[in-house]
Amino acid sequence: MSETLTNSAELITRPAELAPYIQHTRIESTATREDMVGHAREAAAHGFNAAMVPASWVAVVAAELRGTGVGVASALDFPAVGVMTSAGKAAEAAEIARLGATQLDIGVQIGWLKSGMFDEFREDIAGVVRASGLPVKVMLELPLLTEQERETAVELAMEAGVSYLKNASSGQIETANPTSVRYLVDRARDGVQVKASGSIKHWEQARDLLRAGAVLLGTSAGVEIVTGTADDSTISY
Repeated sequence: MSETLTNSAELITRPAELAPYIQHTRIESTATREDMVGHAREAAAHGFNAAMVPASWVAVVAAELRGTGVGVASALDFPAVGVMTSAGKAAEAAEIARLGATQLDIGVQIGWLKSGMFDEFREDIAGVVRASGLPVKVMLELPLLTEQERETAVELAMEAGVSYLKNASSGQIETANPTSVRYLVDRARDGVQVKASGSIKHWEQARDLLRAGAVLLGTSAGVEIVTGTADDSTISY
């Protein structure tokens, strides 16, 4: 299943207008049920694209968001990226979809890519696409790849049927930046879009990423960004 989002970044003039592009993220292991319900309610109140939550909380968040129009996203093979078996990843993807997720971000097998195991790399992703039936976003971890590995990873991911290319899994890998976004946008085939992720902390940075061509932004600072209360320090890309 695929979806196509519209990027109207040129029309954005104030922080609140960023809300439809934000995937409101809360993934820490210490979050309680009360925390996750509150997170879902925040996502609905601000009109975010989705609430991004751990798989174990998908059912709770999906129930809270039912009828709001806000999606439920989850991540798989994360935060230790590319460590699951392909069969295990596909089975977990199917379970996450059954619990109510509407989108899925996945880690990729970087070691397989670097080993030249291209068929295995592609099938690992394709298995998730088939098993989940959801729009799948691949966390490519661009800073960990050589230029040729980047090109290969992008092509293999699209051959596997992904809906989104994503620069990185978190700010520990890369601060989301227009250069990485444009790199992916320039290579994306029709029907494939780009999500930016990694230390997105204030509205000007978010706007710049959308202007570079991203259609989704993964951040845990969504409320602060759209209310204009986020850290406005200069981001150095």
